[in-house]
Amino acid sequence: MFHALAASTRRDIVRRTIEREQSVSALAGEYDMSFAAVQKHVAVLEEAGLIIKRAEGRERLVRADPEMIARARSLLARYEELWRARVARLDDLLAAPTAPPSAPKSGE
Repeated sequence: MFHALAASTRRDIVRRTIEREQSVSALAGEYDMSFAAVQKHVAVLEEAGLIIKRAEGRERLVRADPEMIARARSLLARYEELWRARVARLDDLLAAPTAPPSAPKSGE
């Protein structure tokens, strides 16, 4: 899922298909790349389960899968919570007063 969302074009395709179902041809017209390249992006998103593709006549229509998008959002929220807690613990450690270094004892 995260591999599929790593490319900005794929994130944009998801954004566009959340708003409304679109044909692969219409999507291809939005990018400065070949139709085949857009098809490959769509295939990666479909394999990750982020979009659903269906045939309607000769066209292939794609739409985002809201359930999978919600799962991705939930997973990211958990990671964010984990990292925020880790940073907060690090902040606490750095803010804690430290004892001054002890002076060496005589004869050492």
